[in-house]
Amino acid sequence: MSDDDSGTDTTATTVTLADVARAAGVSVATASKALNGKAHVSARAREAVTAAASALAFVPNPFARALNRAPTNTIGMLTSDLDNRFVLPILLGAEDAFGAGSLSVLLADARDSVLREQLQLQSLLTRRVDGVLVVGRTTSPRPPMQSKPNVPVVYVYAPSTDDQDLSFEPDNELAGRLAVDHLVAVGRRRIAIVNGEDTYAAARDRLRGAAAATEDHGLELVGTPGLVFGSWNEAWGRQATVRLLEAHPDVDAIVAGSDHIARGVMDAVRESGRRIPDDVAVVGFDNWDILVEGARPHLTSVDMNLQELGRLAAEALVDTIDGNVRRGRVRNPVQLVVRGSSAPAGEPTRD
Repeated sequence: MSDDDSGTDTTATTVTLADVARAAGVSVATASKALNGKAHVSARAREAVTAAASALAFVPNPFARALNRAPTNTIGMLTSDLDNRFVLPILLGAEDAFGAGSLSVLLADARDSVLREQLQLQSLLTRRVDGVLVVGRTTSPRPPMQSKPNVPVVYVYAPSTDDQDLSFEPDNELAGRLAVDHLVAVGRRRIAIVNGEDTYAAARDRLRGAAAATEDHGLELVGTPGLVFGSWNEAWGRQATVRLLEAHPDVDAIVAGSDHIARGVMDAVRESGRRIPDDVAVVGFDNWDILVEGARPHLTSVDMNLQELGRLAAEALVDTIDGNVRRGRVRNPVQLVVRGSSAPAGEPTRD
């Protein structure tokens, strides 16, 4: 499946403004003015356009309506959780992109509340923003906003479930693949995964990618399905690894569902008398500097490129405001950062 497969309906059943104008016997410009309540349209023409639009079940394009407004050069950024550490780099990347175009940014925090999100959205629209960037708190798909605003909207991190929306997310399946491909490349063959909660799309996608890569190499993940999903913390990483090593003492690599989990995994590996990476290599996800650089040895991790993700989503929003409409889900590539926890078997650790 393509990353930018939008599922957009391209059949001829879509009624356009040109169709309405043709049916009413007026120009497209006149039809647009009539439907948007503009002046300088005769009562007869307005009535004809309204009747034609009703007969054809015409649904005005919110992006086109936004283009008819006088721009304010102001963008709204609506987040579900401003304190979420994954949100901050996305906001920074988006702000960099908006700032490059001399756009002002209004930031609103919904605090993971649907009602508050609606109120904050209305507040942004009252301030006549030209578009809205909606930043999710997880990568799990979310329903589109209950009330469709009459300005362009782009979703980032948490994609919209509506394929007619434009969404940007990190490619978590690729993340799982990169982790396993690297471990196989450095000589590991008995690879296990200690994952986060299965209610999170990130956990399921990373497992899917890791399992596919393992199969491509003619191997199987060790310990699945019994020792896969758990919590996003060190305690679970430690507990799961103890059980894993007891049941499968020949494991030579562990993919941890996050850097937090990886720290617990590394503790349990050391406590079992095994060495990292000589006996067991470890790879995490998120590349959180506090965790990866504080680990001993330093932790190999997949960077989700969140700042770039925010920048790309912001640039796409500006393009949409300019009339270049895109739809569907875009999965942005991620990057493996190799450190001492996954050095090739027999190679000395340098950090």
